[in-house]
Amino acid sequence: MALGIGIDLVAVAAVAEALAGEHAAHYLERIYTPREVDDCRAADGGVDPARLAARFAAKEATMKALGSGEGVRLTDIELRREPSGQVRIELCGHPAELAARAGVERLAVSLTHEGDYAAAAVVTS
Repeated sequence: MALGIGIDLVAVAAVAEALAGEHAAHYLERIYTPREVDDCRAADGGVDPARLAARFAAKEATMKALGSGEGVRLTDIELRREPSGQVRIELCGHPAELAARAGVERLAVSLTHEGDYAAAAVVTS
C-alpha cells in the first residue's frame, strides 16, 4: 500500500457544547466507545472536552488516511491509551475492512490539544 496520511483539527468549544446539551449522552454513544469516554475523564469525574476533541480529530484523520469515511461508524475507530501513555488506533467493522483492502498493516497516530483546538495526524503503512 502507498503511504496514507490524514490530519484533522477540532474546536474544543464544539465538543464542550455537545457535552452541555440535552443530547450529550447520545453524542457520546454515537462518537466514542465507553473505553474512550472513561479514558477522557477529568479529576472531577466529568469528561474533558479537549481530550474528546483530540479523539474526534483522530477518527476523522483515520478516515482521511484510509481514503474513505463512507459507511463508517465512528465507534468502529477506537483510540486506546497504552499503559505507557502512547495512544494507538484499533479498527473494527467497516474501517477494518477498508484498511485490509488497502493493505494497511500499521496505523500511527499523534494527538495534541492546546487552548481552543485539538488536532490529530494519522499515517498508514
